Amino acid sequence: MYPRFVVRDIALTERPVAFRRPFRFGDVTLEAAPEAIVHATIELEDGRRATGAAAELMAPKWFNRNPALSPEETVAQLRCALEFARELYLKHSFDTAFGLHAACCEHQIARCARADIPALAAAFGPAELDKAILDALLRAANLDAYTGLKNNLAGLDARLTPDINDGIIGNFLASRTPVARLLVRHTVGLDDTVEELAATCATTGCRYFKVKLSGDPAHDRDRLAQVAQMLEALALDYRLTLDANEQYPSHAALSALVRALLDDDAFSEVVQRLLYIEQPLPRAMTWEVPLGELARSFAFVIDESDAGYDAFPRALKLGYRGISSKACKGIYKSLLNGARAAYWNAMDSARAFLTAEDLTCQPGLSLQQDTALAAFHGVIHAERNGHHYVDGFAAAPEPEARAFLARHPDLYERTGGVVRLALRDGAINFSSLGRAAGFASAVAPDEVGRRAGETHSDTAKGYGT
Repeated sequence: MYPRFVVRDIALTERPVAFRRPFRFGDVTLEAAPEAIVHATIELEDGRRATGAAAELMAPKWFNRNPALSPEETVAQLRCALEFARELYLKHSFDTAFGLHAACCEHQIARCARADIPALAAAFGPAELDKAILDALLRAANLDAYTGLKNNLAGLDARLTPDINDGIIGNFLASRTPVARLLVRHTVGLDDTVEELAATCATTGCRYFKVKLSGDPAHDRDRLAQVAQMLEALALDYRLTLDANEQYPSHAALSALVRALLDDDAFSEVVQRLLYIEQPLPRAMTWEVPLGELARSFAFVIDESDAGYDAFPRALKLGYRGISSKACKGIYKSLLNGARAAYWNAMDSARAFLTAEDLTCQPGLSLQQDTALAAFHGVIHAERNGHHYVDGFAAAPEPEARAFLARHPDLYERTGGVVRLALRDGAINFSSLGRAAGFASAVAPDEVGRRAGETHSDTAKGYGT
């Protein structure tokens, strides 16, 4: 019923991406990171071949926060995850896109574990390969991303999510109505000032914001008061989310922050406008401590704790209501979690939800594929931090930047000589993502991440595979 294929080639390359301003989240400050680029060639059962591509920033110290490891060592783990997944996928016989993923994911986790690579980092490899393979499959079928996902071209089923069945998954996919516009949730990093935020509001029209927390209740309370005072002085009808990136060391410390927000009249507006609090506790502690009374005050979301297909239902039992959708954690897990939330909400008013977050998405393939995934879920706002921490396509070759601008003119614009995300009235528009065959890109795979004349084998050698 669903198209079957075998993977014939996977080329892995990368390029350096320098930030135009430091980005501090939790105990990590990023000033640069490499972007991984994947090209995958598949052969269908009828002998036809197609190539697809994907890209993602390899963010240091996010997938693995082990303090004993340097930022460079955590990036090396992501390279290993890509290489391990490449070997597994190339060995597998004819299967559907999701069948390939499902057959390899446990082997990937186990092999990475033997190399002391945790599950969240291990999943990065299949996540990137799956995007490139889906791009190839959609191109072979001459389908755009939304049509392909609605028709379940990848062949998603319930083998990894036994709490729901194939019918629930199929109904969810078929019922989606993708959006063509997203309100941008502007990231306020720990080193960003309220003056910079005010300037951003004036130039972009943003009114949705994601404020990073430090894990110190008193410090976070004071900083949040400054941010709220500035936003209210601008008379914005704003919305906030808070992201602690695992920095709250205990349930007691998190309770102190919640009490400060609820008990201080200065935060009466903030409490009404606060949508959720993301990943407050360290990822391991998340599973040890139920939220209890805290869950009655605010909605809480897991992100870094989302290292497997069982994470969402486990979190729901502990008082969490949401989970982040990130293409770097896996497009199929995101879609299956969306099906779960829709089913739970229909059955017992669980009020479960997915959020759209952004840590590793740079303009081009990465941003477009993650944005299309969020749009397919039907969310109305999403964090898109790459638009201000990295200077658009500055890290990409000029021909690549020109290609994306020409084929997605609703999403990008050229300002100051650089192609950047076109952010207007606090939103991005991207109807062009659903108009061309492939995974949210009208730019051909061969135009991404390569110099003219390079082949798959050339770029694979350059990566070290």
